[in-house]
Formats: sequence, C-alpha cells, structure tokens
Amino acid sequence: MTEIEIIYKTYFNDVYLFVLSLCGNEHIAEDITAETFFKAMKSLNQFHGTCELRVWLCQIAKNCYYTSLRKNKRINEDIIPEEQASDIDIEKLLLKDETSMLIHETLHKLDEPYKEVFTLRVLGELSFKKIGNLFGKTENWACVTYHRAKNKIKERMEDY
Repeated sequence: MTEIEIIYKTYFNDVYLFVLSLCGNEHIAEDITAETFFKAMKSLNQFHGTCELRVWLCQIAKNCYYTSLRKNKRINEDIIPEEQASDIDIEKLLLKDETSMLIHETLHKLDEPYKEVFTLRVLGELSFKKIGNLFGKTENWACVTYHRAKNKIKERMEDY
C-alpha cells in the first residue's frame, strides 16, 4: 500500500464527518472529502509535521468547502431572476451576513490553541477526548481550552 492509501484509509472517516458537520449534506461531503485527499496527495511533500496529519487534512477540507461555497454563491446569485431578487428582505440578509462575518472575524482573531480547539469542537463536532489527542494533551485540557475560547468570543462579541 502506498503512503497516500494508508493516510486515506486511516483518516477518511474523520475528514468526511468533519466536512459533513460543516455542510450537512452527504453528497457534498463526499465530493469535498475526495477533493481534500486529492489536494493532500498533490501537496503531501509540503506537510512539515507541525500539527497532526488529521488536523492538516481537516484544514484542507475546510478550505475546499469554503472555496466551494464561494463558487456556488456566485453561481446562485447569477441565476436569481430580478423579480425574485426584489422580494428578498435585504435587511435580514445584511444582518445575517454582518453577524456571521463578525463571528468569523472574532474567531479568526483568537490566539491558538483557542481558535483551533473551538473550531474542532463546534464545526468538527469532535469530542474533547479526540481534540485532546490531536494536541497530545488531556481531555480535560481540551474542555478547559474550549470553554476559555467560548468566553473570549462572548467577551469580544459584547463589545459590538
């Protein structure tokens, strides 16, 4: 078996479940997971081992998913007829987009490991035990780090 086949067999389920938690659609999750392993195969020599391989793969998967969202958003905006577009409540969309963007900006500004732990817990739906294992730490460390991250996000969101 080649190295990529071993990686695929070892981490496929984790990556697939991570993507499924992001998108909620089995077909999209399958496509993104396949794209993730294709990209990983092409750039395996760029993996330096500064994080666990599973984390690296999930980061690739997340980037693939967000790229897919951007592409699909552009396509969907182009096909909305003008009559339907005028019926959309712009204020609600703006509020949703602003809130969503504010949360993403706040999360992006968090220091490590808070950002990674929070993302793995909320978006990846990983248990504290798995998160602890990813970082080579205890389950309790992951739980405490997650709650600290959550509190930091709440504090920063109150400022807005």
